[in-house]
Amino acid sequence: MPIQKLPGHLVNQIAAGEVVERPASVVKELVENSLDAGARAISVDIHAGGSKLIRVRDDGAGIPADEIRLALDRHATSKIASLEDLEAVVSLGFRGEALPSIASVSRLSLCARTAAAENGWQAEADNGVIGDLRPVAHPAGCTVEVRDLFYNTPARRKFLRAEKTEFGHIDRWLRRLALARPDVAFSVTHNGRSVLDLRAAGDSDSRLKRLARICGADFAAQAVHLERAEAGIAVTGWIALPTYNRSQPDLQYWFVNGRSITDKTLSHAVRHAYRDVLFHGRYPAYVLYLSMDPATVDANAHPAKLEVRFRDARQVHGFVAQAVEVALRDTRPGAHGATPVSRQSLNRGIFQQAPIRLDVREALAAYATPAAPAMEEAAEPAAAPEFPPLGFAIAQIGGTYILAENNQGLIVVDMHAAHERILYEKLKKSYDEGRVVSQPLLVPLSVTVSEREAELAEDARELFARAGLALGRAGPTSLLLRETPALLRRVDAETLLRDILADLVESGSSDRIETIINEVLATMACHSSVRAHRAMTIPEMNTLLREMEVTDRADQCNHGRPTWTSITLAELDRLFLRGQ
Repeated sequence: MPIQKLPGHLVNQIAAGEVVERPASVVKELVENSLDAGARAISVDIHAGGSKLIRVRDDGAGIPADEIRLALDRHATSKIASLEDLEAVVSLGFRGEALPSIASVSRLSLCARTAAAENGWQAEADNGVIGDLRPVAHPAGCTVEVRDLFYNTPARRKFLRAEKTEFGHIDRWLRRLALARPDVAFSVTHNGRSVLDLRAAGDSDSRLKRLARICGADFAAQAVHLERAEAGIAVTGWIALPTYNRSQPDLQYWFVNGRSITDKTLSHAVRHAYRDVLFHGRYPAYVLYLSMDPATVDANAHPAKLEVRFRDARQVHGFVAQAVEVALRDTRPGAHGATPVSRQSLNRGIFQQAPIRLDVREALAAYATPAAPAMEEAAEPAAAPEFPPLGFAIAQIGGTYILAENNQGLIVVDMHAAHERILYEKLKKSYDEGRVVSQPLLVPLSVTVSEREAELAEDARELFARAGLALGRAGPTSLLLRETPALLRRVDAETLLRDILADLVESGSSDRIETIINEVLATMACHSSVRAHRAMTIPEMNTLLREMEVTDRADQCNHGRPTWTSITLAELDRLFLRGQ
């Protein structure tokens, strides 16, 4: 075939192949347009999973009558006007191809009115052909109806799944957008039945309630609020306690400058922060918002705008990992809702008291009623004692668990798991303070790599040095390893080096050495902690409890298992049917 210019309608249908993957893609594009228009309330009506009808109404700025037909033209937008605008885009949409692409594979109707106009105007497009404008009664804002999606592209329509499946994709996207903009009200119906009705959330309490509606009450109950800003980057949101983990990454939401995205750099940063508190193969849950200079983020990196590209991915990774890790340090008894205990409490004499024991005769005597000629005036009840978060030890059971009492009720502690976390944190701190100790290899190790890997290793020489690896370049494709960390003397040095280089090629950074060192320290802590069936005295138990209260991440052991749990007095009353 000779080279020829494609017809405009065919161009739109090709673009639709990238923008309109399924009905959920249409809903995403239309709702994002509503958000860009400043809408405060958005309603979405779906029929037959979106294949029959998608209707999106908003109360935004609307579209002037003389711009409605233009809005349906290819690459027409009000959101950017120059390359500078594109490089610092702040709107969710900006390419001007969503509406014409959708119109090319459906029957589309667009009604809009600005606040200053006396009436609204409607334009219809069938198979990409735009009809004449006509006046309609319409409130300020915009309504877009998309009917019979893919009716003119039967091959695309065959790839649609069952109605329930397609609406499931729509529902997930709408929940993402509702999380992105808690200040906007959302209402959603499917086949005439209300599915989601969310009011605008202005304060922190209402946002948390909205979070519970979207992500579940269990997530909201175990969510820790995170907020950190540094060097022009800010991250806010909620991360779930490690005990609330998932079998798959289905409850992980990232929003960059208000845009819902998926990003390997951000996901890896959070996974890195959770590395010491999760079982292998489990996933954390979180809803996080990253704000930064739009000029440092490329929002034009994906056809459907589902991914972004950072100018300095290493800086973003480090900032996010540190922010989440700092928030997780407070996952210890007393950090959320109770008063933390200072290390001075470890030396208080009360923890050295021996348990009080009564023999049978003394116990019976304690219940005897003394004979008295007259009832004395009742003394005022003593004030309830002040308990630390984990209370005071009262017994050991099964040689494994410590039983303690606090103001709320009963505390049960896995002594081995708790001691393991305490020792692990101390070992990490000692290792960090002592810096990485390197040991020279008897014979320097020559490793052959690709030229690109050799250049990366040379550029990252400072990173290797901080990790205890003395590395030099012996040729275009040859590296010479002279020193390795002393703690990793039994690790295959060549494999370690190649794995680090693979990380650098993939993401521009590597935490592999730190991970391996932490695994060694965790093993040392596990082998050094108190074993099961080891009898402990009451003072020893109390000392362990106080150490837990001042140890970072003490709610979980190094393998992600919980170290303690509580049973409230109300729960105990229910067990014994008290008050019923």
